[in-house]
Amino acid sequence: MPDRPYTLLSCSVSIDGYIGNAASRLLLSNEADFDRVDAVRASCDAILVGAATVRVDNPRLLVRSQARRDDRSARGLPPSPTKVTVTRRGELDARADFFRIGDAEKLVYCPRPFVADARARLGPVATVVDGGEAVEMRRLGSDLARRGVERLMVEGGGTVHTQFLTEGLVDELQLVVAPVFVGDSEAPRFVRDGVFPWNPGRRAALVDVRKLGDVVLLRYALSSRFQDG
Repeated sequence: MPDRPYTLLSCSVSIDGYIGNAASRLLLSNEADFDRVDAVRASCDAILVGAATVRVDNPRLLVRSQARRDDRSARGLPPSPTKVTVTRRGELDARADFFRIGDAEKLVYCPRPFVADARARLGPVATVVDGGEAVEMRRLGSDLARRGVERLMVEGGGTVHTQFLTEGLVDELQLVVAPVFVGDSEAPRFVRDGVFPWNPGRRAALVDVRKLGDVVLLRYALSSRFQDG
């Protein structure tokens, strides 16, 4: 068994590299790309977002297409992948759509000092996993692999993206560029500061470019495990 799932990081950014604006969520994709992302979700065993994304964007993280949901059910899978989030203190609202909507399994990785409080708050709606003194993405990935997750989709936000990328845990990057500028240094960016394995001396491998209406999908192979499918 692999020591971690095949990990696909998916994100939409503005031309100037932002994933939102300072005040609210910013929708950067279009319907063609939403459908593409839905197909990618349907191909995965779990979808991971950070706690800030749960709080700010209130995502449902469901497979939207009924045909794709039916296909998963026919293969003995739940209609939507397992939902996964990572929190520093466990301060999440059990009424958020992440927990409330859909019948997929929900996993919350939390540092050991806050596990008891998180279980008291979220126990009825999710499985709270002891992530150790500080949740590390490599250890999280190993735990997901032991739970049968073979294909993981990481959807944000910037802190989570940075952790996975700087630790060399991403096999494939799917980056959609929208034809807009945000132009606000206070807005959230695709990644935070960090030391990344890909740099001017080691360029990432671009494997596909696709136009989807007014956005462009860039696919990068970031490891030897890249699966072109």
